[in-house]
Amino acid sequence: MSKLSPTDARSTSAGLGLRRGLLPELLNLSADAVDFLEVAPDNWIGVGGRFGESLSQLSARFPISAHGLSLSLGGTQPLDTELLRRTREFNDRHQVMLYSEHLSYTNDDGQLYDLMPIPFTDEAIGHVASRIRQVQDALGRRIAVENVSYYAAPYQALAEIDFINAVLAEADTDLLLDVNNLYVNSINHGYDAEAFLARLPGERIASYHIAGHYDEDIDLKVDTHGAPVKSDVWSLLASAYRRFGVRPTLLERDFNFPPMAELLSETDRIRSMQHAYADRARLLEQAHV
Repeated sequence: MSKLSPTDARSTSAGLGLRRGLLPELLNLSADAVDFLEVAPDNWIGVGGRFGESLSQLSARFPISAHGLSLSLGGTQPLDTELLRRTREFNDRHQVMLYSEHLSYTNDDGQLYDLMPIPFTDEAIGHVASRIRQVQDALGRRIAVENVSYYAAPYQALAEIDFINAVLAEADTDLLLDVNNLYVNSINHGYDAEAFLARLPGERIASYHIAGHYDEDIDLKVDTHGAPVKSDVWSLLASAYRRFGVRPTLLERDFNFPPMAELLSETDRIRSMQHAYADRARLLEQAHV
């Protein structure tokens, strides 16, 4: 099984989500506007015509990462082997540099059309880890799993951080750290985001996501992907870079699209932060030589 590490794309790289609503602007981007694009293969597998041709043009010009939506890693229904087969073909065709999925479940005798949280139990750790290993075997590559935002917590025999760490270790897989999800969960469920970061296995972090959220109340944040990234999330990303080093980082925006210049301003901010922390790490390394 091949291991696709962050160095397969430059670690100091900032990406943007490939959304159909952004296609005209994305097709007109200069080659250096972003470092990679991320696509949800579930929404593109089997798509032909104008949309399919647009995706082929973009994957020929930009590195592509893929972020799955429908494998239901925590579900009880059998894994969708046909979806896995077609996902592997998609990844190969578009030379996907990193494939990730959500640490959640999405079906229960049919699609739920949402990312449902998994109970934080020892039994669930074994179940999910086994399914992740099956997915990695079927795709022929190591994957990363994303920490998800959740609002109504399922049964929690373990803390969220303990559950995530145990799944990563037992499945021998990597983490896509969604910084906005971490921030939203820390507010909604009353824990310290910095303490959570401190306990993550940095060597397993393959990449980062950041996004905007909605402030419903002082103690209720909603992960929307429909607004600019807020200052607290930028600060938490900076803390992650400081602790673990720079990784490829994606700006997620799923709707309520602003002018492309505003999105590129946010990806440029990611790049600036990455170069600053990468330079700092090099200076520290040289100082210890």
